[in-house]
Amino acid sequence: MSTASDTASAAAAASGPKSGGEGQQKLPLFALLALATAVFITSLTETLPAGLLPALSQDLRVSESATGQTVTVYAIGTALTAIPLTAATAGWRRKQLLLAAMGGFALANTVTAVSSVYELTMVARFVAGVAAGLAWALLAGYARRMAPAHLQGKAMAIAMAGIPVALSLGVPAGTFLGDWLGWRVAFLSMTALTLLLLVWIVAAVPDFPGQGRGERPKMLPTLRIPGVTPVLFVTLVFVLAHTILYAYIATYLDDLGLGGSTGLVLLVFGAASLASIWIVGAQINRRLRGLTVGAALLVALAAALLAVLSDTTALVYVAAVLWGLGWGGVPTLLQTAVGDAGAESADSAQAMLVTLWNVAMAGGGIVGGILLDVAGSESFPWTVLLLLLPVIAVVLYARHAGFPARRPVTPAEAAPATGADPVT
Repeated sequence: MSTASDTASAAAAASGPKSGGEGQQKLPLFALLALATAVFITSLTETLPAGLLPALSQDLRVSESATGQTVTVYAIGTALTAIPLTAATAGWRRKQLLLAAMGGFALANTVTAVSSVYELTMVARFVAGVAAGLAWALLAGYARRMAPAHLQGKAMAIAMAGIPVALSLGVPAGTFLGDWLGWRVAFLSMTALTLLLLVWIVAAVPDFPGQGRGERPKMLPTLRIPGVTPVLFVTLVFVLAHTILYAYIATYLDDLGLGGSTGLVLLVFGAASLASIWIVGAQINRRLRGLTVGAALLVALAAALLAVLSDTTALVYVAAVLWGLGWGGVPTLLQTAVGDAGAESADSAQAMLVTLWNVAMAGGGIVGGILLDVAGSESFPWTVLLLLLPVIAVVLYARHAGFPARRPVTPAEAAPATGADPVT
């Protein structure tokens, strides 16, 4: 996942020339759904190998721990290039940049689908991560620029909905498709969706100019803002813990004798994640801190069940439900927390969050691979449990800045507006 936003000012978007009174009161839903689809495709492709690991490993003729690095190298591509490429292309027109990024993404996925050489697959996955990071760096800001000030939060929420949908339903669907028709078809389906999306973007998404030189994000001063560092720490460690198990879930279940049930377990996880997304969306303004603590506790409880009682199949499914309920709303919680903490520097804070998120994804693939070779897959839930202890401690500590009990209300949110969404 990546959640950086375009550094173009929301105020500038709000005060720009109006194209019509009606257009200023309604969201361009069709265009926003195109952005959500871009988020969905890039998020799904990042984690798709998690459900296809045994088949990928066999066809590429490498170990499953080595195959797990296809998730790692994708995340590395995003983490290393999201900020520098965003700066290098800041002057590009937004639509042109989005089309270029998604076109590169389609090419990289096609190479992944047809490759039988591990090294070529890894290069293609790295390129896909670079293209995804470039797209991610402008999507949230792009969504805000499409909307009037009082609906910018709702616009961003719609665009970012692709993340939890991909994790909740996309990966299980990709796993079923891979089991049915082969993992190559699953990746080719990503190419086909991307090609359709390119047409959709051309037809429906408005264009905006790039950024001026004075609008580039300043990262280091943002780290000194109270609350930003705790949120970034929680992001790094929470995502690392999740990825260690998620990236190798097919291998883990196979070792439990449930290899044929990977798709079903992921589907259960996904359904619980969707419920979590709904709960977080309804309660986040009033209970950001409590929801974040609850999310970590639920994932920790799921890990504890898997660590101690994984020999009971029914409890594996219970753990999947708890895991989904805990994890589903985490992207929304952390995006919101870092944006609130960053305040006027929210764009810079979001840019750092996307980088750390993908560093954690890469780290999860690496650490999981080492654990698999050294201690076996049964070490995964114990590691998750151990990592979540400092996460809970930091969220509890950062009660004044970072994870307050009640979110601050921005002027745009405070303004009365019909249909405004409480989730930003």
